[in-house]
This record gives sequence, C-alpha cells and structure tokens, in this order.
Amino acid sequence: MTPYQTPFGLIGRKLGHSISPQIHAALGNPQYSLYELEPDELPVFLADPRLKALNVTIPYKIDVIPLCASLDPLAEAIGSVNTLVRQPDGTWRGYNTDAYGLRCMMRAGGLSFDGAHVLVLGNGGVSQTIQAVARLDGCASLDVLDLSGTQYSYADLPRFFASTTLIVNATPVGMYPKAGVSLVDLTQFPALRGVAEVIYNPARTALLLQAKQLGIPCAGGLTMLVAQAKQAAEHFFGDPIDDGKIAEIGAQMQRDAENIVLIGMPGSGKTVIGQALGSLTGRTVIDLDAEIERQAGKPIPAIFAESGEAGFRAVETEVCRAQSANRGVILVTGGGIVTRPENAAPLRSNGRIYQICRPVEQLSREGRPLSVGADLNEMAAKRMPLYRALADCQIENDRTPEAAAEMIWRDFYAYTCAEWSEFEHAGNP
Repeated sequence: MTPYQTPFGLIGRKLGHSISPQIHAALGNPQYSLYELEPDELPVFLADPRLKALNVTIPYKIDVIPLCASLDPLAEAIGSVNTLVRQPDGTWRGYNTDAYGLRCMMRAGGLSFDGAHVLVLGNGGVSQTIQAVARLDGCASLDVLDLSGTQYSYADLPRFFASTTLIVNATPVGMYPKAGVSLVDLTQFPALRGVAEVIYNPARTALLLQAKQLGIPCAGGLTMLVAQAKQAAEHFFGDPIDDGKIAEIGAQMQRDAENIVLIGMPGSGKTVIGQALGSLTGRTVIDLDAEIERQAGKPIPAIFAESGEAGFRAVETEVCRAQSANRGVILVTGGGIVTRPENAAPLRSNGRIYQICRPVEQLSREGRPLSVGADLNEMAAKRMPLYRALADCQIENDRTPEAAAEMIWRDFYAYTCAEWSEFEHAGNP
C-alpha cells in the first residue's frame, strides 16, 4: 500500500501515468498525491483520519460506495463515486463529478445524448456514469457491451451496426502504452453521428483518429478529466471555481502533453528548426534518423547499403511508433516518413504536425542516400501530396531557423487555446 503522503489525492490500482496532481496543483492544491491500492487495502487506507478528500478511479468507483456513510443524490442515482470528502464526524461522503465532466466533454465535441441511439463500450464505474447521464439527458436507446456480457458481449456487436448513432468508449482499450487499437470499426455504423472517448493518453486514440478521418464529430477524455477535477476541487474546499479555469488548465495540459512533429522533404531544414524550437521551448528534441542510427549502431547510408530502402523503412516505422509515445517532445522525422501510411497514426495520436517547406533547388543532399543523384523534383512531386495530407500546418523555411521556430510555437500556442475556447467564459453545462 502506498504510504500516506498528503491529505488529498487519487486512489486507484495503477496510477503511473496520471496527470491529476498537475491539474489539482493548477487548481490551487499542491497537496495532492497518487495512492495505488489493492482492493483489500481500501478499508484500512480510508480509515486514516489524516485524509481529507480523495478522487477515485479504476477500479474502485463502485467499491468505495459501501465505505461511504452518505452519498450525494447524483452519485446515489448513478451508482458510481469518483470523489470522497471527509465529513465533520469523520465519515466519508461520496460524490460523482464525472457526470459534470462528461457533459462538458460532450458539449465541447458538439455531441448530445438527446435523441441518440447510444452504444457504450464497457460496464465499469465510468460506464455507470455515462449510462445514467445518457438516460437523464434523453437518449432514445442505450445498449452496453462488455467482456462479461452483463447486457451484451462484443460478439453481439453486429446487431447494433445499423441503429447506433453515438458510441462512447468507457474501456481502457486504446490507452497508452497499448495505443493504436480499437474495439470497433466505425465504417460498420452507417448512422453514426458522434464518438466520445474517456481516454486522454494518447490525445487521439485509434477510435478518435478514425472518427476524424471519417468526418464524424468526436470528443476526447482530457476535457472530461479537467472538468471533473474542477468540480471535485469545489467539493474538496467548498468554494466555487469559475469555468474559465477549465480552459486555462486544459490548454496548458494539452500544450505540455502534445508533441510537435516536423515533416518535410530531405534537406528542408527540419533538423536545424527542431534544434531552434528546442532552445525556444525547452523541450526535448528527438531526431528519428539519429535514433535509428543509435539503435542500429551504424549510419543510415550503411543501413541502406546492407538492407535496402525496405529494410530501413521497416526500422523507421518501429522507431516512429516507439518515439511517438513520448509526451511533450519535438519529433524531427526523416523525409520519407510519409511513404508508409502506417506511420501516420502514431504521429497523429499525440502530436500536431508541421510541414517544413523549402524550394526544391535549395534542398541539401548531403548525407541523404535517396537524395544523392536523385531527381528531387520527381521525389517532391510524389511526396508533396503526402506531406500536405499529413500536416496540420505548413511553415515556409525562407528566413532563419529561429524565425521558423517562433512561427511554429505561436501556432501551437494558438491551437491549444482554440481547442478550449468553449470554456473561456463561466457558465455550467
């Protein structure tokens, strides 16, 4: 059992990647710790009188209910508790702030339960909240799939293809470190009008990436996490917090977590701009080509000579997938990263992608096996559509590396602020 550290914190079974302490520190409470507990440790831990208030996550949102002397009416109606507050008599009162967070997430994504035919994946504690809010907010129908088949199992999925208009993933499937997988293929749902995802790491799961690709409105879990924490902090201390804090904290959390990815033709200046951007922001710069050389123990020209381009590209894809799992770094990619479609999802999952543009006649060929002796105009003709399709923003490298780095950082800052504009002004959903 994790020993006592502070009077406030989060209890759960595996909490290694939680960002709740950072969120609560931004809300004004630095005395917030992570407490990893086994199921049989819950009663003893909660009996510690030094604890004042706690958040609850997987898998204890239902398990803590018998340990509460009282429940807020909403938590009682939902049957799930994610916030505990010590009462003057020493007992615990349970609250559910996930409902508030869920409604904020839905609103931010332009989604609504009203009139929707909802399919929920998973039947744990957060699923109980989703089911209750869906009913309260007027869904037309609600079906739940889970491994145990409490209502339906995943083998029953085909029966919902035609009718489902809203899918909500309430499972950890697709969460880091097992990112890149999804329980469903959205192309099988012809009536689908929205997708909601409670996972926040990575920022864009395989489910959300497919929704975006298909043009289906969608919402990710960071909004829910920040908003529920804001309401939990209100219960902790009894003071209201303006909704504008959701925008302020959410944008900063997103800014800290998302990668900046540089793509572009060989010799376009990605490396020097990446270095300038690292100096400007203090972020770690990861050069994928350098990482390939480090792992292979040999320079890239030698890899090409021994394994050919196909062998090099296979290694590049492995390195791309591994390094894209980082958070808050600058990823400098090789010019050919776009030639394999499977590299797109890892880069997009937690990054904003910038194409570095430079006229072909100004591209450097030095140390680039495919550029030496190649027709760069022909290479550009093939690759430019791929760069444009992958990039979120294009940056002209027509001045100094420092100027390009400043343009990228200004865009990245504006982008993260815009993502949270829904909560810039107070007002509850």
